[in-house]
Amino acid sequence: MEIDTDTEDKYEPIIPDEDYLVAGMHIGTHQKTKDMKEFIYQVRPDGLYVLNVRLTDERIKIASKFLARYKPSDILVVSARQYGFVPVEIFAKVTGANHINGRFIPGTLTNPTYENYLEPEVIIVTDPIGDAQAVSEALNVGIPVVALCDTNNLTSNIDFVIPTNNKGRKALATFYWLLAKEIMSERGEEFNLTQEDFETEL
Repeated sequence: MEIDTDTEDKYEPIIPDEDYLVAGMHIGTHQKTKDMKEFIYQVRPDGLYVLNVRLTDERIKIASKFLARYKPSDILVVSARQYGFVPVEIFAKVTGANHINGRFIPGTLTNPTYENYLEPEVIIVTDPIGDAQAVSEALNVGIPVVALCDTNNLTSNIDFVIPTNNKGRKALATFYWLLAKEIMSERGEEFNLTQEDFETEL
């Protein structure tokens, strides 16, 4: 699942490729959009599309540098997916970001009279499909969107795509752990949590 085996010795991933595979971050869906074609490594005999984890790693690094430039409270991370609730909550607690789990109330980003109105500078969405309301409102008010995108996602309204399994329990925990770890590193702040700390209990 490497991007280029000839440059493997020069590239230092955040974690070994094998750890991405163990977490299932490469596991896509049986559907592929044209938008996500460049991030797909191969299709399995059973028709399941597989993501290129080297691109996942590279884009987590880029996103963390970008997000670390923002004041923590100016970052909003959202998840309508249940397996994203715990990882998002821990991520927000560690990094100082705001978070919304579950249903995204219409007007949260667009209606100043709404009691829980927010004005973030950037948002992270766990799945552009489940978090469509957040993406739509961010687009409406000009807030950049960083999104976890699986093989079945459309990315036309996404400013920065991070290809990953955005449905799996372990995959979501590992993703938010890595993003938090890299953001804290960019900020020069201590980070001592493990991937297990971000996992939803069964």
